[in-house]
Amino acid sequence: MLKLIFLPLFTLLFLSQPNDPATEIDAFWGEMSRTVAEGEFEEYAALYHEDAVLVNGISGESYPITDALGGWKQGFMDTKAGKMSASVEFRFSTRLHNETTAHDTGIFHYTSQINGEDPQPIFVHFQGLLVKKDGEWKLVMEYQESMASEEEWNELK
Repeated sequence: MLKLIFLPLFTLLFLSQPNDPATEIDAFWGEMSRTVAEGEFEEYAALYHEDAVLVNGISGESYPITDALGGWKQGFMDTKAGKMSASVEFRFSTRLHNETTAHDTGIFHYTSQINGEDPQPIFVHFQGLLVKKDGEWKLVMEYQESMASEEEWNELK
């Protein structure tokens, strides 16, 4: 009888695989890329923690992400309306993850293109600090450290 009680517990503990934080965080960055490309502003904004901060090492400022989102919203609206295209990709040099926190360091490559104009690519050294809140990963701090070069980007493949 005792064996029958422990069999379901054994099955639950050893056959159910816990979610891999790296896989979940890769999916998070993939969702960031998707929402930028599709112009999904509300979905993009929802990826940030409500108290998130943008640290901009390029301009030497730090401010609530809500301020940054306000400045980015028009680009999302124009992308959604088909007036422009946008994309963002991420590559990482250092990744520190556990089940509830993550810190990724790398470069993002953002490209925007207004219809009929040349693409405007930028490469930025960045850090992202994430927490898992209510089962979802949220970006708490985005640190855009400095401009990067395409050569630096290519080194991270």
